[in-house]
Amino acid sequence: MTALPYTALVTLLICLLLFGTAANVGRARGLYGIKAPAVTGHEMFERAYRIQMNTLESAVLVLPTLWLFAGFMSDRGAAVLGTLWLAARIWYAIAYQGNPKKRGTGFGLSMLAFGALGLGALWGVVQVFMQ
Repeated sequence: MTALPYTALVTLLICLLLFGTAANVGRARGLYGIKAPAVTGHEMFERAYRIQMNTLESAVLVLPTLWLFAGFMSDRGAAVLGTLWLAARIWYAIAYQGNPKKRGTGFGLSMLAFGALGLGALWGVVQVFMQ
């Protein structure tokens, strides 16, 4: 097995982010009195919920491309791009919670990191077929 320690560390940090967004939703449920299974009721709860869902939706795409990039291109390169995605998603979450209109920069940077991971992973896979 090839060790990919940097990518593994970034993956664990992404899992921690997912846990954090879920905990924030739980906190918001209690704070604003939103009983499960409701997902609407108070704007601040709804923001926390959307942050969690948007981050989860994005992570489902980022994690496979992160590992494909690491395996076919570079562990360190994947970790750098994964860390950029992670930092951008944290920026996105903080901005969204404060003022949803200011979430765009974090979103855009996270999509750039995802795009770079996807293109790099694709290039690595294509290179294998071209050998």
